[in-house]
Amino acid sequence: MTRGDLTDDEWTVFEPLLPLGERGPIPDLRRLVNGVMWRFRTGGPWRDMPERYGPWSTVYGRFHLWAGAGVFEALMEAVVAEAAARGQVDLDLVSVDSTVARAHHHAAGMTVDAELLEALEKAVAKEKGSPKGQNAPIVEPDEQKAAAREERRRLRRRRKARLRAAELGRSRGGLTSKVHLSADRRCRPLSFVLTPGQAADSPRFTAVLERIRVPGPVGRPRTRPAAVAADKAYSSRANRAYLRRRSIRAVIPEKTDQAANRKNKGSRGGRPLAHDTELYRDRNTVERCINKIKEWRGLATRYDKTPVSYLAGLHLRGAVIWLRSLT
Repeated sequence: MTRGDLTDDEWTVFEPLLPLGERGPIPDLRRLVNGVMWRFRTGGPWRDMPERYGPWSTVYGRFHLWAGAGVFEALMEAVVAEAAARGQVDLDLVSVDSTVARAHHHAAGMTVDAELLEALEKAVAKEKGSPKGQNAPIVEPDEQKAAAREERRRLRRRRKARLRAAELGRSRGGLTSKVHLSADRRCRPLSFVLTPGQAADSPRFTAVLERIRVPGPVGRPRTRPAAVAADKAYSSRANRAYLRRRSIRAVIPEKTDQAANRKNKGSRGGRPLAHDTELYRDRNTVERCINKIKEWRGLATRYDKTPVSYLAGLHLRGAVIWLRSLT
């Protein structure tokens, strides 16, 4: 065991939660899991994996298979269920926030399904390019410019489609992805939502809360916290109405412009929005959770081409955070 690998006590909790092979236990399962952790912890290429974890192709093949099957998300949920069985889960207050991960240029090489590109091609107007060959008709210069302009537009649409499929966005900082997450009071993640980097925070508020699942020994999983803390970016009528509908206490301060508009309306603007300042002090738990997640360099910077692989790394990191809070 080297620095960062699972200890014996941690492995005793982890091992029963991992899936078995078709013909029984997978040999060297612990070494495979430690290899995947090494890759996301260091951000190094799969091919540079140390020999102590075995062939890199074997570790990557197992990771790719499990990521596609949703094993890492189920693993994090199982560790949360183990914590709930021990009475170590507190949903009195859940904090929501987001963070941006800069994407390496290797992450932009995702291959998009041909059917998607074909659908985009059908949506584009019929091109006016000239066919190649000796009998090609004579094209006027204006028509050539129009054809070239339309070709550039088609290529831009293709690039945007690839970025959208990979959950990548382009801004002044380059390619980015945004991770929306929720965390409990002990700085442990409860749910993740991945979007392109330019996506706004407020529209993903409900999606993050609806992914919270805390399974118990009997009955349905708990999905409703007692209170939710978030910053002013999440202060919208839709979000507050969603929390009221689910009987969840909103610990969200009101924006300055929203308060000014309400005052201008007079009695029609309604009562001033208040929030518990004592509970709001604990909103920093989600920011501290983000710091824990970004201790793994492969998550602080996105190197994965597909969003499935990057989300698998996030859920693996979440499972390890929950596991080490138990042991």
